[in-house]
Amino acid sequence: MDQKQIAQQMMQFNKTAFDNSFNAMTMVYEQSEKMVGSFLQQATWIPEEGRKAIDNWMQSYKKGCEDFKKLADENYQKVEEFFAGSGD
Repeated sequence: MDQKQIAQQMMQFNKTAFDNSFNAMTMVYEQSEKMVGSFLQQATWIPEEGRKAIDNWMQSYKKGCEDFKKLADENYQKVEEFFAGSGD
């Protein structure tokens, strides 16, 4: 087994591990989002400003995660292209 093939397999393993971890993190976030939504429905004492702040915080977190995933995927793609372009 040559070094290029080993490096490709390591990269693919890392990408798979990242994707699985990210998907697990996304599921936790979605459950938390549902739980916070349910809490906000029942917590009538929280002012509208507070609700908006919590909603903005959740949307910012979600966008940050999506941006992070997009960048990670782009960089994994660049590595794959590098290996594809370096023919032996």
